Amino acid sequence: MTDPLDSIFSALADPTRRAILAMLLEDDMAVTDVAEPFAVSLAAISKHLGVLADAGLITRERRGRVIWCKLEPDSMRAATVWIQGFGQFEPLDLDEFERFLEMEFEERQD
Repeated sequence: MTDPLDSIFSALADPTRRAILAMLLEDDMAVTDVAEPFAVSLAAISKHLGVLADAGLITRERRGRVIWCKLEPDSMRAATVWIQGFGQFEPLDLDEFERFLEMEFEERQD
């Protein structure tokens, strides 16, 4: 059994899949509409959509003869929480750190 985060980050690693997700932010789209802006085959886009669906990032639904793709934004929650865990650290201001070290050095000189 694979970790859901592995599937999500693996799916997000490909620029074509990230572009597809960005397109689906706007609205649900038919597979043929998703494929239109890319210079790859419909079969290649279908494989990308399969990876996104397997990761839970999108759902596909058949409506008549057309397959529609829908973004599932809640599926990224686990990845977002994981990434935000790294945001708890304050960025290091090297200039301020240098001033601190200079003051410490001066105090020790006195």
